[in-house]
Amino acid sequence: MRLAEIIGLRPEPAAGVLVTLTRRCPLSCAHCSTASGPDADERPDPGDLRRFVASFTARDRPEVMMLTGGEPLLMPGLVRELAASAKERGTRTAVLSGMFFARARSVPRAVLRAAAAVDHFSASLDLHHEREVPRTAVFAALRALSATGTRVSLHLTGTGPDDPYLADATAAVEREFGGTLPVLVNEIRAFGRAATWARPARPVGGDDGAAPAPCAMAAWPVVAFDGTVLACCNQHTVDRRPVPPHLRLGHIAEDSWATVRARALDSPLLRTVRTVGPLHLRARHAPDAPRAASYCDACRQLSALPGAVAAAERTAAGATGALLDLTVGRSRRAHGPTALVRAHGCAAYAAWVERPGPGEPGTVR
Repeated sequence: MRLAEIIGLRPEPAAGVLVTLTRRCPLSCAHCSTASGPDADERPDPGDLRRFVASFTARDRPEVMMLTGGEPLLMPGLVRELAASAKERGTRTAVLSGMFFARARSVPRAVLRAAAAVDHFSASLDLHHEREVPRTAVFAALRALSATGTRVSLHLTGTGPDDPYLADATAAVEREFGGTLPVLVNEIRAFGRAATWARPARPVGGDDGAAPAPCAMAAWPVVAFDGTVLACCNQHTVDRRPVPPHLRLGHIAEDSWATVRARALDSPLLRTVRTVGPLHLRARHAPDAPRAASYCDACRQLSALPGAVAAAERTAAGATGALLDLTVGRSRRAHGPTALVRAHGCAAYAAWVERPGPGEPGTVR
């Protein structure tokens, strides 16, 4: 599975699921959005994870399951189990790793077996990771992992389009892989350990909310560290309890994929967030509500605004709302992965997401 395919599916409701295996990580990067580290021990119950993935069916399943953390490859056996279970039901699996194991001279056999079991392997790299895992070691490990037959990519993070680190790192990728490694470039956000020093996310859709600004990040359910399933990947939502009612889709100890998917697709508020965005809904139907600190805060407050809830019920319930939701998601998917990265990642490097992988003949469209 190519990186461009994964990113391209991101706006389509319930086309994927993000699954956190653990908050623990051998690294302690200064920018970590999840505040993961060696002493963190939060994780969903593995048995609950197995049952949840086993609830996928050939007729009702996500197209892709993304395994992340913390560091998911601290549990390579669980990665293999979940990937195999998902594959039986037609779901492809991707994994995102901080590459702690690359510090060794060779990739551990357990990691190679986990990489061979998944359909895509993405490595995180940034200035803070490089203080713990050398860039040359990450590049060498990616070559070894690619040899298992799994598609590989790089997830680069920096402070913005003018960050000299990003210019240096992408030049190094070019020299090492000659244009044959897809790269997703994101900007560091003020979450986790970066909360006190990173710049806030840039505004989405303008300050007044007059123009619709749909949220593609409310498309895929997210399994959090405690097994709660959320409708949002924003780290404040993932970490904080209680979860706003419209953003809580269930818990893997109690709910199947079919239940989670139905809640994600049938909620009028979530449909409205995905099709016009929270700022637009608030501006039109809750104009007297206190000003939200950010786009994502505006969304988290929606279920406490009766006017917004009532408007969503009127306009996005039933078959008409479902069709609008599907149409908007597929329209954004049709714009392609580069357009999505321009909106949500580092725009200057957006086209790198569609670069071919090792052994591929050309870009993916």
